[in-house]
Formats: sequence, C-alpha cells, structure tokens
Amino acid sequence: MTSDHTPPFDREQPAPDWAGALAVPLPCLDDLEAAMVPDGLPPVIDAHVHVFPDRLMEAVRGWFDEHGWPVRYRMGSEELIAFLLQRGIEHLVLLHYAHRPGLARELNQYVAGLCRGNPRVTGLATVLPGEPAAGAILAEGCELGLAGVKLHQHVQCFETDTPAVRDICQVCADAGKPLVAHFGREPRSPGYRCDPHKLCSADHVERLLADFPGLRLCVPHLGADEFAAYRRLCKKFDNLWLDTTMMLAEYFPGIHPPPLTEFPEDRLIYGTDFCHLPYSWDRELRSIRSMNLSAARLEKLLAGNARRFFGIRQGALEVR
Repeated sequence: MTSDHTPPFDREQPAPDWAGALAVPLPCLDDLEAAMVPDGLPPVIDAHVHVFPDRLMEAVRGWFDEHGWPVRYRMGSEELIAFLLQRGIEHLVLLHYAHRPGLARELNQYVAGLCRGNPRVTGLATVLPGEPAAGAILAEGCELGLAGVKLHQHVQCFETDTPAVRDICQVCADAGKPLVAHFGREPRSPGYRCDPHKLCSADHVERLLADFPGLRLCVPHLGADEFAAYRRLCKKFDNLWLDTTMMLAEYFPGIHPPPLTEFPEDRLIYGTDFCHLPYSWDRELRSIRSMNLSAARLEKLLAGNARRFFGIRQGALEVR
C-alpha cells in the first residue's frame, strides 16, 4: 500500500514523450482512505461529482477502465451521493454530459430527480452543442431547477468558438446560470473520438470570455495543460473560474500545475471527479491540508467560491 501522498510515477524522471496524459492507461492507486473529511478543514463542497443512470454509468466506467484508469469507486448515483455526504462533505455539485443528440433531456430529468428533496446537492443540466432544440432543452433544464450547464469538449467533440457554443453561452448569461465546460486540452486520450489538442485552446476561451462578460464560466482541471494561459485569463477576466479536479493528486505524468497561491484566491473551486477516481476520495483534501494555505484562501477554495459561483446556500456544518 502506498503512503498518503506517494505519486504513481517517479517525478524525478523526465516525462515520456506521449501524445497526452492518457496515451496509455494509468494505474489505480492503493493509497490510504479516511472515514471522514480531514480534521481542521472548513466545510467542504465537492463541485465536480459525476452522476449518470446506471446503464450509462457502466458504459462511462468501462471507458475509463479501458482508456483511462481502473475506477476505484464503482457506485451508482444515489450510493455515491450518500458516500460523500456521510463522510462529511457539506454539499455536492452533480455533473453529467450527453455524448449524442437526443440524450440530454432524459439526463437532465434524471439529475433533477436526484436533487429533488435533497438540499445538499445541486445539479447542472447538459446539452450537446448544435443538437436540435438545444435552447429549449436548456430552458427545460432551468424549469427543472438545475443550476447551470455542463459541457465536455473531449467527449462531445465540438469546436469552442462556434455559433452553437456561443448560443449556449448566451443562454447561460441571459439566465444568470453558470457554465462548467471542460475546455482544457488534458487529459488527452486516443480513446476519444476527437483530438482535444486540436479542439481545445485557451485562446478560443479568451474570446468567449471577452464576448460574454455576463457569463460565469468554470474550466475544470485548472485548464490543464495550459496552466500559464488560464492563470493569465483568471487575472484578466473576472468571469472565469477554475476547478482543481484531479490536479492536486500528483497522479498524471508530465502534468505539473503551479502552486494554488499563484491563482486568484476568489476564482478557485475544489472538485474531485468522484466517483471515477483511481485513488482515495480524500487524497486531494489531505494534499490541500498540507499546503499551509491561509484561512481565508482555504475557506474560499473548499466552499466559499463554489457557493458564490453556483448560488449554493450556506450549510450548517462547522469547522472540524
């Protein structure tokens, strides 16, 4: 069994010349797992949790097993929600995405059902850019009580700066709904139907931010692997946030994000990618606790920024 923070690769060795972080599948770690959120942390919101209906969840998990890494937590949606809440996570933001036309409506209804009656979860809607009636699908998602929109460029294979994406940005800006979009180039895999390095670019995202100042956009994974570009964009645009998902685990070979203190403290959001993880659910929380961040930065990272971005009400859990 590895220690709490042992990376799966020797960081002293040069990064292999691969075509992306997932050019070959990566290992599952057998690192230690705690029963609760680490002591001494303020309340925690996990703002990047994936849910799908069981059949689709199995298909997504199968993709990870073949092309990404062995999935450690093999749970259905209701089970994974209970797992995190029972371990002291204050609130969850549930994400999903539609990989083909005609699927988004069903998925949005599914996520809305998971959120109904549970004040500790917030769900986002999805749509496939360019599919028929995309605007109506998003309007229905808002009517269902979903709090924003999730896009995944690697899976949905759309160009960034196109009329279809711009229409979604306009809908979100007009409705005051945040957009979470995997616009970063990594982790890249030959298992995708398209090449993220050809589709994804911080330059394209910069144009969207400039053209839609009323849009609240969050790019996951700190914008990997264009860290410097997204750090610059965060300082230039006050409508851009980044989430930390999987970037604090020292997991991906050749991907080394800068310290969190180099990003604006008001624009970073904690997330995990649960349940599709190759390591313990609390690995990144333990890493954060070891960073000696200021109390103000820690509170904003773990909960405050997510509350403001997604419109989540203050919870009742206290500092542990």
